[in-house]
Amino acid sequence: MRYTTYAEYLPELAETINLQGLLDQLADFLLQSGFAGGPYAHPFWGEFGDDQDRSLDALRQAILQALMDSGQLTPEMLKVLRGESTGDPARDAELERQLAELLDKIVQKLIDEGYLNVQAPPQMPGGQQPLFGPNGMAREAARDVQFSLTEKGIDFLGYKTLKHLLGSIGKSSFGAHETEHLAPSVEVEAASKQYEYGDTLNLDVNATLSNALQREGLGVPINLEYEDLMVHQADYRSSSATVLMLDCSHSMILYGEDRFTPAKKVALALTHLIRTQFPGDSLRVVLFHDTAEEIPLARLAHAQVGPYHTNTAEGLKLARRILLGQNKDMRQIIMITDGKPSALTQPDGRIYVNSMGLDPMILQATYREVALCRRSGIIINTFMLARDRSLVEFVKKVSAICRGKAYFTNTMTLGQFILMDFMRRKTRRVS
Repeated sequence: MRYTTYAEYLPELAETINLQGLLDQLADFLLQSGFAGGPYAHPFWGEFGDDQDRSLDALRQAILQALMDSGQLTPEMLKVLRGESTGDPARDAELERQLAELLDKIVQKLIDEGYLNVQAPPQMPGGQQPLFGPNGMAREAARDVQFSLTEKGIDFLGYKTLKHLLGSIGKSSFGAHETEHLAPSVEVEAASKQYEYGDTLNLDVNATLSNALQREGLGVPINLEYEDLMVHQADYRSSSATVLMLDCSHSMILYGEDRFTPAKKVALALTHLIRTQFPGDSLRVVLFHDTAEEIPLARLAHAQVGPYHTNTAEGLKLARRILLGQNKDMRQIIMITDGKPSALTQPDGRIYVNSMGLDPMILQATYREVALCRRSGIIINTFMLARDRSLVEFVKKVSAICRGKAYFTNTMTLGQFILMDFMRRKTRRVS
């Protein structure tokens, strides 16, 4: 994406900012998963290391970092941000004021365009304080105002993620997605057929008129009979119900890598794909940790990991219960995890945990749930974000029991694997 760097500050700069491009840059920040030590910090605004901070102040810092990364700030502004002086204290103060004003305008545009909501109006503190700058009243007020993504904002992030994922799959793959290549666009599904009572009246005009002319010859008016009617045929497309199981145990943000945010992005992309291309399908989301819970798609963007273990059996049990209530041709579970099952819900409701190796009792309960899914006609596809030998054997056995598939992937390729598998299964279900 191209950006423009201005040699000097212009009041209209806020109007030239591409909001959708900026939202795309802010996706990791807006979908933060509790992964500490993020990149959104700068000395001008102070330290920022808590990714769970959803204040307007944190949003400004993220926008500031995005503008710096894309080179859209003036050289003088960058000097001030680096702590350098232009040599004129009055000029430095003016640049700080202009920068704060620019960030305020961008935040307000995001709110006005319907991408963000704020939970409370700013409460301006009293006393003699400057309006702008690191210790200004605007900064203090911004700390007290929390923001959240709207449905429009969540849907847009899902659309952008889907576009990025499908566009990167390439020319040789299947499906209808944008690439940089051109091709003739002639789409034929099947030959037309004679109309029968109960058929959808998707009339093939050319074939209908041809039948009438063959029967009566060329002339006007053309007399159409019932047997002349021809209708288009199309492939029968079946419906499917999908439960996306997301592991939100602590290991999903350990080892210097955030694995949960990419998983959320994929879930949003799947939601947008199903809503726009497969309206007869359904997608539900289950988070599994010490226990398991279903969350509405509107809450997915704000889901976070926690100090949890991995109760895979409970997640499968809840997903199976949800799918059995869906009257669809195909039922499937997409499970994204990076660790071994380490927790189990006992009959009395207590949670038994064991993080040391693969516990036989936990494994047995997990395999039992996998077998129940198979008996219910539910396919389980597992996407493993780790490659430990013991985990590989566990995932292989799960796939063997339920006759599903196992993908050993990483955060960079997770979305492509999931979307390609989803599209393949939709293709196979066409009769």
